[in-house]
Amino acid sequence: MAPGSNAGRLALTRVLMPDKKLSHIRLTSHPGKHGPKPLPVQWGAATPKERGPLIATLSNSDHRNVIGTHSGSYAIYRALAVASGTLDPEHKADLTNTRPSNPIGPHPAWHDPKKIVSLDPYGAVVIKAYADRLSDGYDIRPSIAITQAHIHMPELSEAIEAGRIKPDGKFLTKAGEVAVTKAAIEPVWYLPGIAERFKIEESTLRRALFEHTGGMFPELVTRGDLEVFFPPIGGQTVYIFGDPDLVSDPNQHLAVRVHDECNGSDVFGSDICTCRPYLAHGVEVCVESVLGGGSGVIVYNRKEGRALGEVTKFLVYNARKRQEGGDRASEYFTRTECVAGVQDMRFQVLMPDSLHWLGITKIDRFVSMSNLKYDPLVASGIEVKERLSIPEDRIPADARVEMDAKKAAGYYTEGEIPSAAELGESKGRELDA
Repeated sequence: MAPGSNAGRLALTRVLMPDKKLSHIRLTSHPGKHGPKPLPVQWGAATPKERGPLIATLSNSDHRNVIGTHSGSYAIYRALAVASGTLDPEHKADLTNTRPSNPIGPHPAWHDPKKIVSLDPYGAVVIKAYADRLSDGYDIRPSIAITQAHIHMPELSEAIEAGRIKPDGKFLTKAGEVAVTKAAIEPVWYLPGIAERFKIEESTLRRALFEHTGGMFPELVTRGDLEVFFPPIGGQTVYIFGDPDLVSDPNQHLAVRVHDECNGSDVFGSDICTCRPYLAHGVEVCVESVLGGGSGVIVYNRKEGRALGEVTKFLVYNARKRQEGGDRASEYFTRTECVAGVQDMRFQVLMPDSLHWLGITKIDRFVSMSNLKYDPLVASGIEVKERLSIPEDRIPADARVEMDAKKAAGYYTEGEIPSAAELGESKGRELDA
């Protein structure tokens, strides 16, 4: 059967719409061509009703008032489930008993269109905030879910054995278990605010997003009336240690670690970087804060390999280890830029948003050496009293190249900055070609 034949197109339609009545494809890329005008969105409004719901579901395209869909990068898997016939494309989520385990907010930053632009501050409370719209048949879904859990990291048990922290039997058990509140957050971008953060024109942002995703979302350039975008990227998880209500109280002690995903180190313990040791150190500092009467927050962002991706990261590893003279600190950033074209694509100017969502205005101990994280925090109005670098005894031997290169590049450190000669001598293991 020829792919371009009428029979072939009919078969393709049946594959894409299994067991459903055949229908034409409805494009949503032109205003006035897709049905009634969608509900307005007033970003930064004083109440959720004034702001309006964000509707990204596909069960009724006439209701959609944003670009993109829920679930970030997982939206592709949902499309595959529909195509394979395992998911009804008109399925509506039953949200019974899914309400947050702990209420968060509202906080003043929720109503400031400049403080939060990369997530929906009302994303966890849509069931309550938009009950009237839900009863009218609008398919409105949460973009934030809040639950409770226990975490157990071997490093906490080691800290207990070393006497650095002492179990209280309630928050921290002798086995090293810790009770936490955690929130999963999908990315929700208010495009005018995103453009302002990057100091570019909104039209420039929209065009780049459209062109460099292969034209995946034509509404970016044809629907200027839609200002909210659910991008197909990974989100973040916020882990709250201690009473969530204390996090937003500037009179209470707060420790924070903002951590960007590194699967090889965080999960499998790869020793070429300091990611898991730094994450574990951040968790320990948060636990210390709670045991001292305060609270702690770990923000875990899905930005693998500085948002360059894991394939690029591994290519850089090979380039570093195979270069003439082997892996060394003096060429650490250069090798990344040679492969990726840039050193970093995490764009931390968006990073403070989740902390503003929590109502944080002051951090007592910020567990990070990165100026790329510290500077946007301070610029956004969050006070940082103390910065903590990773203890020297937690740095894996093969990660010394990374650490020396970062110190020399201006990352915060309480210790000495390596000289140019020391950078050339700071080496990691080579890779057999």
